Amino acid sequence: MRHKKSGRQFGRDTSSRRAMLRNLTANLITHERIETTDAKAKELRRVAERLISKAKRLGQVAFTAQSELSPQDKARRLHAQRLVAAWIPRFGVKKDGTKVDIVEKVMIDLSKRFGERPGGYTRITKLGPRRGDNAPMSIIEFIDAEPVASDVVAAPEAVTTAEPEAAATTG
Repeated sequence: MRHKKSGRQFGRDTSSRRAMLRNLTANLITHERIETTDAKAKELRRVAERLISKAKRLGQVAFTAQSELSPQDKARRLHAQRLVAAWIPRFGVKKDGTKVDIVEKVMIDLSKRFGERPGGYTRITKLGPRRGDNAPMSIIEFIDAEPVASDVVAAPEAVTTAEPEAAATTG
């Protein structure tokens, strides 16, 4: 029986499963959007959001310059960096070949971007079955702090309806 054993096994032993989740997390942070199976995306969400929350708990200390921090804040930041670095590799490589410091990206970029958000930093969008083995596929990505123009539908409609009314009153 699997009582009180949370998480999916993926038919792998612990070290293989942990390595898979570490690599998926590093790729998600590096590229900010990856395509994987539904089950892997759901497990990846748990891991990635916990890492961002660890960095976010520091508040302003996470993205303040090192020279401006007090010794106590430096120690808090170093501890959080080591907790994040214990789970993910330090560096990742983007598609164009540039090297990215993943731990610094979590500590500075993502903690600042999601500073006011209480949780739910990722979005999973289902794509449908994979062609080869019919596995359900999905895209997992970080939610942007500002809404993207494609997400905002009501604003352009309001502008277009206001213009004919203004033309009718002046004419």
